[in-house]
Amino acid sequence: MRLRTRVTAVVTAPFLIASLAASASADGTGAHDATRGDAAASTPGGTYGNAPEDAPGNAPGDAADLDVLFVGAHPDDEAGALAAFGQWNEFDDVRAGVITVTRGEGGGNAVGLEEGPELGLIREAEERRAVGYAGIERIYNLDKIDFFYTLSAPLTREAWDGDGGDTLERVVRVVRATRPEVIVTMDPSPGNHGNHQEAARLAVEAYEAAADPDAYPEQVESEGLEPWTAARILQHRASGSAEPGPACETTPFDADDPTDRVFGVWAGRMSEAAGERWAMLERRAQWEYVTQGWHTFPPPPEDPDEIACDWFTLIGSRTPYPEPTSGPTAAIEGAVLPADDGLPLGTGLTVDTETFTVLPGTSFTATVQVTAARKPLVRPELDLRVPDGWTVEETGDTPRVVRPGQESSVDVVVTPPDDAPVGERHSLAASITTRDGASGTNETVVETVHQIQGRLAARPEIADFQEWTHERGLPKLETLITPTASVGSGRSEEVAVEVTNDSDAPASGSVTLDLADGFEASPAEQAFDDLAPGATTSVTFEVTNVDTSLPTSSNAPGGGYPFDVVTTVDSTTDVQEAVLELVPTTEVPQVDEAPVLDGVAGEGEYPADELDASTHWEGEEVAAADASASAKVSFTDEALYVFVDVTDDELGNVLPPEDCKRHWRTDSVEITVDPRGTSQHSATTFKTGIFPVTDDPDNGNPPCFQRDADNNQGPGAETAPGIEVASVVRDPYDGYTIEAKIPFDVLPDTVDPERMGFNVLLYDSDTQDNTGQTRIGWSTFGGVQANPFGWGLATLPGLEESAPDPVEPTLPSEAARSVDSPQSIEQAAIDGVPLGGGPGLEPGTLRIASARMSDDGATVRLRTSTAGQANVFVWDGEAVVGSVSTELAGGSTTVEVPLDSAARSGEDTGYDSGAELTALVAFITDGGTAAGAEPVR
Repeated sequence: MRLRTRVTAVVTAPFLIASLAASASADGTGAHDATRGDAAASTPGGTYGNAPEDAPGNAPGDAADLDVLFVGAHPDDEAGALAAFGQWNEFDDVRAGVITVTRGEGGGNAVGLEEGPELGLIREAEERRAVGYAGIERIYNLDKIDFFYTLSAPLTREAWDGDGGDTLERVVRVVRATRPEVIVTMDPSPGNHGNHQEAARLAVEAYEAAADPDAYPEQVESEGLEPWTAARILQHRASGSAEPGPACETTPFDADDPTDRVFGVWAGRMSEAAGERWAMLERRAQWEYVTQGWHTFPPPPEDPDEIACDWFTLIGSRTPYPEPTSGPTAAIEGAVLPADDGLPLGTGLTVDTETFTVLPGTSFTATVQVTAARKPLVRPELDLRVPDGWTVEETGDTPRVVRPGQESSVDVVVTPPDDAPVGERHSLAASITTRDGASGTNETVVETVHQIQGRLAARPEIADFQEWTHERGLPKLETLITPTASVGSGRSEEVAVEVTNDSDAPASGSVTLDLADGFEASPAEQAFDDLAPGATTSVTFEVTNVDTSLPTSSNAPGGGYPFDVVTTVDSTTDVQEAVLELVPTTEVPQVDEAPVLDGVAGEGEYPADELDASTHWEGEEVAAADASASAKVSFTDEALYVFVDVTDDELGNVLPPEDCKRHWRTDSVEITVDPRGTSQHSATTFKTGIFPVTDDPDNGNPPCFQRDADNNQGPGAETAPGIEVASVVRDPYDGYTIEAKIPFDVLPDTVDPERMGFNVLLYDSDTQDNTGQTRIGWSTFGGVQANPFGWGLATLPGLEESAPDPVEPTLPSEAARSVDSPQSIEQAAIDGVPLGGGPGLEPGTLRIASARMSDDGATVRLRTSTAGQANVFVWDGEAVVGSVSTELAGGSTTVEVPLDSAARSGEDTGYDSGAELTALVAFITDGGTAAGAEPVR
């Protein structure tokens, strides 16, 4: 392979902002067999493509074979990508499927009282209907718990896996069983839903592990699966901006990180099958999620020039992609579909460097590796593009012809100039062109840095992510994490800086903080001496907000106050940009007599100034008459008292007492307490949602409260005995008041009187459909309900200090299971992928000998080769009309399944002589599961 160096200033076309247009129609297109290229079977180190036709007999067959696999955490996570998946299916016969780690049983329910596993099965049905608009027939639920909204990936990992979980093993099993060329997932970085972060990290880990024969070898040795090397992994969505309209596919995305490789699929294209635009089909799919209130979403714009793209950002690729990276299928060309004038489908092309961070004037090695598919690559030429001023030198020889299945690599030495700017990222793009003019490109990214760097010490969530990115060799994914510290208004906080020496000699220097006006650091400068090569040290400053007039929380310009971490060694100065988040503070007065709980702030009950809880947080920004609030706080030796006065122009839906949960669905107040002000996530805090009124006329329509997404979520009386709430709903209606007593002994830890975390958040609904429109509060940032760092700080002078005494969190643990889901059982019976992504049983373990109608129901005859539990359902395609769970000893067993009376009589259900019922069976043993389906005759 001959190296042809071309030096250019490389700026890659970047990345996303999600299309608000959404989904599909009930007569949407169906799935088709995917178009197959000339790729060979996928094995580690080999070419990339589909599994051989002679795969083991007990492995899932063609029914499970996919081209694209989306990995998400909840039903509806894939919804913003369905216009793209649907177009690929309709116009290119590309077959997509979905892994959903949970069934979303921790979410709200806008249309009923179901929750927990029952809600999870409803949400699974919603998802199956929704993705059907895009021609997707395969959804693999992994049976993990959807516990509550959190920003913590570590907490998610604990809930899903505990001490020895199997979630990654399940993802790998589904990837190996379905053999996708492209995996699509979510954003793995902190700042978004922790479940989304963890699902994305699992997808990235499975992208590597599924190809590794040493990972979960029992899947290969005992289950008939083969290692599978997917060609590409993408993140759905992007960070940046783009113009809407059809040009979004061909106009470079303006990414926050200019080295992001972003692909767009315009949602405004017409579906020939449905006769309407894919943006409308995507929205129709989203409307299926009625439990989540998505049925209230407006239609997409009618003007096609206002319809945006669905965006995909490259995480990693083992195959070349086309240049330019534009057009509706660019994201999957070179992986699923051949590219025009591209290298043969299945060709491998990677470029890797020995390090992500590089030093000006210091050489490093990049390795370009090419693997031929079923066609040889004749006289391949390598065009390596590097930034202007960088040099490239080839080392080693490669064949002039790369034969099918053969790997060839070339090492090149890349040297940035001595004056290369630091703190910038650069693409190194490798393009291969063969004698017949076929070409393809892949790239890697490096970042120029100083030898001595000072970095703001990362919060635990971010440190966890950084450790993960380095373990996975993906440090570039740290792109969008802004280093952040918090300080209370008028208060001081310790801020640590970690200094690292990447040079080959000891270093001495100093660190300063260049703070915004209104903040001071003490000391002004911190020195470090003789820092050894490869070592890291920490220096600490006390940062004080000296101007208490500065706006706090999201009222601050841009949401925070930028500052620089400046590290100086000799004549070299390293600068890291960071942000200080300023949170509000209050001093809570102690009162001699406890306030009377009557919904009125009586004289002397709350002697301190009121807190303004009207800062806009999320949703629609409205006038004060529509949604605004103030709060007052006091305490006694036994309890915290909170009074909240809400101005509201329209009362949202009033729920019955039995639906006192998921307070964000209608008008409510949330009070949050972090007893010691040090929590990393809300599972070590107290949070209560309070409805001002319930639909309970026999008892005077009282208020109600519950705990949500905290240390002990659940009904208020069970999880927080001793709490009392009162309210006054004004008539004529212009708002309400809420008063709450929160005993200190219901909190999950003792209170630190010097820095108790505290917040008051308001949810405003102006509708009767259990959907909220506006969120406001005292201390507000995006996702603040799950972010204790963003809560205000309170002091409680006079409260007795106590040693910490934390209470272990109680997380929800009852998840919906695939063995209880007729929809999942029917799918597994068709495609052979084991239920829940768990291990499957040997072929022949379960057989449904017959299923026949009887006088009282259905008679199902089963044959099993071993003992186990059988969950037997009679299914009409939409609902269960009869079910039985029974223990089997092995051998032949007859199971009688009573049907509901309407099903037996045919009344109002359509059960006439032509009705079709199916017997669905999940068979469960300690070793795994099997699924079967048989028409009821």
